[in-house]
Amino acid sequence: MADPVAIEVSTDDGVALCWLHGADPQVPRPGVLLFPDAGSVRPTMHAVAERVASWGYAVLVPHIFYREGAYQPFDVETVFANPAERARLMKMVHALDHASAMRDAGHYLRTLTAHPGVTGTQVRVMGYCIGGRLAFATAIAHADRVSAAASIHGGGLATDAPDSLHTQAAAIGARLYFAIADNDNSCTPAQQGLLLTALAAAHLRFTVDHFRGAAHGFAVADFPVYDLAAAEQHAERVRELFAASL
Repeated sequence: MADPVAIEVSTDDGVALCWLHGADPQVPRPGVLLFPDAGSVRPTMHAVAERVASWGYAVLVPHIFYREGAYQPFDVETVFANPAERARLMKMVHALDHASAMRDAGHYLRTLTAHPGVTGTQVRVMGYCIGGRLAFATAIAHADRVSAAASIHGGGLATDAPDSLHTQAAAIGARLYFAIADNDNSCTPAQQGLLLTALAAAHLRFTVDHFRGAAHGFAVADFPVYDLAAAEQHAERVRELFAASL
């Protein structure tokens, strides 16, 4: 498959560099928006996008922290064990507020569906870590544009905040998949209960995998906690989800 094409997406706040995998104007494909984890776009995320593209999709991967400008990339193998680097990463994560992220998502969806290598107006969305939260949020904020959404070890999906994402689940029209790690402080058993109750109450079509013994980040190959068996299972579930949404 050809190398990804770098494209610039104009947003309300600047220009986000994105990469498009598998888009061929001669053979248009359904679109997928892939939100990376906090480590942002790097070879591992491109590998995920290539795999999804091999299923028959055109995949857009955005640089979600474009507002930060040029910055030293993080070493995801060591960042969480280094207090200074962890603090630098968390500062960037918290700076991406919900409203800005959802405005960006609208531009990513617009750019993807307007591309000549993409067919249809409905997009499938997926993401890891913060990207998993963004995928779920995009299914809410842009419900008319999203046919399926997969959140893989996403955090902050259901909290005690009055505007928590799970409280807005009734807006969703997409099929959903959640890959939840057993050891994940950002998606505790109590929060999982809130999430599943809200999804069921909204009569949504959803599937949940709870990976016993897996840690947050289990599905990303360059993380120290990578779990190959769990990662392969989540990939198959995402493939099935997207196929069912066509």
